[in-house]
Amino acid sequence: MDHPLILAYILIVVGLLLMVAEMFIPSGGILFVLSIGAIAVGVALTFIYGQTSYGIPTLIGVFIVLPIVVSFGLHYWPRTPMGRRMFQTGPEADDTVASMPVNLELEQLRGQVGRAVSPLRPAGLVDFGGRRIDVMTEGMLVEADEWVRCIDVRAGKVVVRAIPKPRLGDLESADFS
Repeated sequence: MDHPLILAYILIVVGLLLMVAEMFIPSGGILFVLSIGAIAVGVALTFIYGQTSYGIPTLIGVFIVLPIVVSFGLHYWPRTPMGRRMFQTGPEADDTVASMPVNLELEQLRGQVGRAVSPLRPAGLVDFGGRRIDVMTEGMLVEADEWVRCIDVRAGKVVVRAIPKPRLGDLESADFS
């Protein structure tokens, strides 16, 4: 193997490394152009100095390795500072609707009994111990002044179901947890 062939393979490797570097270092495309140029010159040198016995396998190798290197770079790119600026990320687990302080407060209403302030068709207002809360039913219509129980809180929406008028003893002994 001659020195020009060693130089050719070094140029191809440098070109692949420059292509990955382009994803991590903002250069305005300069590194990308240099990487394509280095790979092209490297492949050309294998054809010139090694004839087709080195040129064709090198070209096939470049066509196999190039997509692998690019997919590797694209896989890790969103984790880099530049990649994080380029891609929008979803909210963290702590930032979801269910974990917001307002919705955590609404979770305490689960099992509570209240009185409809307005007709629930299927949404309306319910008074839970002096707090007026926007609620929705499971689809049933509930008239104003009827009693309801909070059965669920889904993504900040309080879901209620109509119940018969509770007796004071039932409310004192009930376990709503």
